[in-house]
Amino acid sequence: MSDDIRIVTVSASSQVSEADRGQVIVSGSYGGEYNAFHAAKWGIRGVVLCDAGIGKDDAGIRGLSYLDGVGVPAACADVWTCHIADGEHMLAHGVISFVNKAARALGCAKGMTVRACAEAMKAGPPQAVELPPIAGGKRYTIRDVPGEPKVICLDAAPMLTLEDAGAIAVTGSHAALFHGRPDGLIAPAVAAVFFSDGGVGLDAAGIRRLRLLDERNIPAGTAAAASAPIGDSRRIYQEGVLSYVNRSAEELGAATGIPVSVFITMLLERARGGTS
Repeated sequence: MSDDIRIVTVSASSQVSEADRGQVIVSGSYGGEYNAFHAAKWGIRGVVLCDAGIGKDDAGIRGLSYLDGVGVPAACADVWTCHIADGEHMLAHGVISFVNKAARALGCAKGMTVRACAEAMKAGPPQAVELPPIAGGKRYTIRDVPGEPKVICLDAAPMLTLEDAGAIAVTGSHAALFHGRPDGLIAPAVAAVFFSDGGVGLDAAGIRRLRLLDERNIPAGTAAAASAPIGDSRRIYQEGVLSYVNRSAEELGAATGIPVSVFITMLLERARGGTS
């Protein structure tokens, strides 16, 4: 029976679909409630996510207890053993750092490989359950004053639209590239954009997008996962402290250790003064 069950790898939980119903998912997404919900809503047998360095308020693994509430097996891989945003790399190289009770009942445990954990999840039944509502996945306008860039917060970077061109965007997402390759995710020409560093992780996968944005002269930075919860864009704006910045941001005064909100204020003052 288990020979007919597949282990499906995706870069992000949003890529799981009806075609994956009844399978085991290895998702490159961080292990928050938002990504746990978007994987498990398809009636899967279990899911492995990335722990994103765990971070403030355990935001990188909060989805495990969320799924335990409805009996869906879930685990997280240590971000320092594999690449966040790359399910294939996680399956090939990842080591489990956290499991929930439902996964533990199937033999999953900390220290086992992601592949072994996913194989163990095959033994469980499909979990076609009603999932509790989640609070994340929203966007907010923080500041909209004529003559300066709009400041917006988006809990997930894919929520950016072409209409956001010219805005300063704070996202709840990590700054990894899906599958480690250019992906066109930041389509609009924003004035600046900020992310969580996702725990940085193996080969600095969690911050790779910063260099790519330099090619478009878009200032970008990441907040340390320990300073603000990944997935919560407003708290990254309010509490986040820059851990990494790209060259374009450095040229405008950004540096490690500066609060995200302080640097955004610097950008707004620059825009009002017409400084070049």
